[in-house]
Amino acid sequence: MNIKAFIISIAFGCSILANGQERIVQNRPYADLRPFHLGISIGTHVQDLELMNVGPQTINNADGTVTRQLITTDQSRWDMGFNVGVYGEFRINEFLQMRIAPTMYFGSRHIVFHNSTTETVTENQQDMKTVYICAPIDLIFAAPRFNNHRPYILGGITPAINLSGKDKDYIKLKKYDTFAEIGLGCDFYLPFFKVRPELKFMYSLMNSLDKDHIKRIEDKSMLPYSNSISEAHSKMIVLTFYFE
Repeated sequence: MNIKAFIISIAFGCSILANGQERIVQNRPYADLRPFHLGISIGTHVQDLELMNVGPQTINNADGTVTRQLITTDQSRWDMGFNVGVYGEFRINEFLQMRIAPTMYFGSRHIVFHNSTTETVTENQQDMKTVYICAPIDLIFAAPRFNNHRPYILGGITPAINLSGKDKDYIKLKKYDTFAEIGLGCDFYLPFFKVRPELKFMYSLMNSLDKDHIKRIEDKSMLPYSNSISEAHSKMIVLTFYFE
């Protein structure tokens, strides 16, 4: 390619980029000027557990003998979950909004316990179905609107209630939890409504493990598995579509 052709190519590319930045007719031009917005949300997510293993354990058996066991615990895979909710958004100023979005999260976690006490490693599993009721409180920092889109970042805190858990499970999570969350998204202004795809990351600020659960376990053979971890922090990656 000679210099002349290269210059022509650059000029053509710049002209396309410039045309892409031209102002067009805005849909719903006054949507962001209202002091309060209402809408609904629907999306998908994955749930994870960050587990802290205790390592080798000393087990006092019923016959008075003492044994050493090594059980490591981890989440084996991610499954897609479902979330749905409503939201209300308050306009603070041109670039800052506060959003409250009560949401229900339906998901699952698959926990695997590896018992390495003997030469042959054995596995036990637990399917942990989880249902959370959350009420995220977020601050949204938005860029100026350009044509029919407006990107933003957000940060906030999410109180949560865990409606799941059985006394027969190896491990159980606490009923109440609190998440910190951070994310990004973009508003798209369509002729009749606004849609907002958003990706955010949630991390529990507290130890989610219910340590009192071991006191309620009737099958004492489960105790080494229940005692194999000392901490558990819940995590979620959430993709949500907001409609207004």
